[in-house]
Amino acid sequence: MQGIIRTFILRLIGLPFTMLLLSVCVFVVLRLLPSDPLSMMIPPTATAADVENIRTALGFNRPIPVQYLTWLQAALHGDLGQSIALKAGVSQLALNALPATVELALTALVLSIAISLPLAVLYFRARAWRAIALSLDVLFDFMMSVPAFLWAIALILIFGVFFNLLPTAGRYGSEFTAPGPTGLVLLDFLVHADWPGLRDAMSHLVLPASALALGFTPLVVRVIRGALIEVDTAPFAETARQRGYSESRVIWRHLLPNAAPATIAIIGTQFGFLLGATVLVESLFSLPGLGNLMVQAVKNNDLPLVQGLAIVFCAFTLVINVLADVALVIFNPKARTQ
Repeated sequence: MQGIIRTFILRLIGLPFTMLLLSVCVFVVLRLLPSDPLSMMIPPTATAADVENIRTALGFNRPIPVQYLTWLQAALHGDLGQSIALKAGVSQLALNALPATVELALTALVLSIAISLPLAVLYFRARAWRAIALSLDVLFDFMMSVPAFLWAIALILIFGVFFNLLPTAGRYGSEFTAPGPTGLVLLDFLVHADWPGLRDAMSHLVLPASALALGFTPLVVRVIRGALIEVDTAPFAETARQRGYSESRVIWRHLLPNAAPATIAIIGTQFGFLLGATVLVESLFSLPGLGNLMVQAVKNNDLPLVQGLAIVFCAFTLVINVLADVALVIFNPKARTQ
């Protein structure tokens, strides 16, 4: 227990310094881009003096270090700036969009793990059959090579257009109203026992979550399989077999629990890539999340919004990494002594 608490505290201590470094990188990189975020605010009839007045009012005429310190002071008080295109606070926009992204990413993660476990066991046991193992290698290579947005397009065409089985836009149908207050519509419908709304929200989430999970699953499968191979010759596995346990019981009751640390580690390190894939997937499925909002911000050259959303994405990923580290210590006794 002490090791778990110590790991959690150490990761929390390092979190602000990591966020500070990330904010510097994001701020500087965006300021060095050749695009001008003020272009959409300046009317065609504006004079050079008008342009300079707007630039001065927004602080874009000051040195980058001064701009950053001004922004950082406001950010520490929860103010990430003002969206140029949407005329609203970036913090509130991000807060409103965050639940949709959290729900999509976590659902995709759970779905990926649920698919990966039986596939990893099949992949592990297929070592004795070279043809099956080779076929699975080709299948997983193919799945990993297809980006999430292509999976999304394929799923929309197959299940939304050709067969018309599942909805392809929004988080729930227009006949429903999310009861709140969390913004996580599955949880909100569940808490309020709105079963038709819950079923409808789940049907809307199937395709976008599957698009993300299909690209993430092969990586998890291969990590679990590698961990299974590593613990397969451990003394506890040999003891279980000597007691007459079936191979399936040995794998599911003894090998898989010991493969958990490797799985948790890869989920923590790769979750950022899964989160990044939500950008185009949310846009394709018209989900009102951070990814869709980021696409709009980039289209509109909305620098404050792009900057604020990038910081939120980074913070979300870091929090998941901290939780993964703590979970790794919980499931891996060796990590508690390191």
